[in-house]
Amino acid sequence: MYWLLLLPAIIISFWAQIKVSTTFDKYKQVGSFNGFSGAEVARMILDYNGLHDIPVELVAGTLSDHYDPSNRVLRLSEEVYYGKSVASIGVAAHETGHAMQHKESYGPMGLRSAIVPIANFGSGASWLILILGLFMGMRSLVFLGIILFSFVVLFQIVTLPVEFNASSRALRTLEDRGILQGEEIKGAKKVLDAAAMTYVAATIMAVVNLIRLIMISQNRD
Repeated sequence: MYWLLLLPAIIISFWAQIKVSTTFDKYKQVGSFNGFSGAEVARMILDYNGLHDIPVELVAGTLSDHYDPSNRVLRLSEEVYYGKSVASIGVAAHETGHAMQHKESYGPMGLRSAIVPIANFGSGASWLILILGLFMGMRSLVFLGIILFSFVVLFQIVTLPVEFNASSRALRTLEDRGILQGEEIKGAKKVLDAAAMTYVAATIMAVVNLIRLIMISQNRD
């Protein structure tokens, strides 16, 4: 049963990664009518929303763009920071969506931030704890391993509304402020929709792995 679940999950995950890469590559070739860079658009949207104190910084890596709520910094990869394409502007606007969520104390974002420490720990330690529990015949450790990985799944699930909401805010702002128009908005939406699918794929994979943990624990009963 596990392999019947795992194979589609792997296929979806690979497809999502290819989709986001090809879609971004396509729309990074499409310039916007306004000629703004991703960094300029991010700065404008932040200022529009009264977030003048949040800096827009350059970060290493490809599509490594993110908003850091702990330090209240928006970081953009070089291609997005300097890029003047529909793709760059869409990604930059998406990250400002997270800054707006933070400002408004958006519920799912707060929940996600709260479970980050235990989710990170669970991601690395849950399998080890479960296997140790099985080896030692300690059901309490097995149960603990499953609980810890459940927080990884919860993190992935909560991430979905956070990401979809940020994209919705981004597209609405880009259109309302006239930063992008017509077909440009459609292109930006395709880029953000493709990126969102990577989070859906990660959630599916996390659920499948949780099922695997549960099956392993039951097989040793």
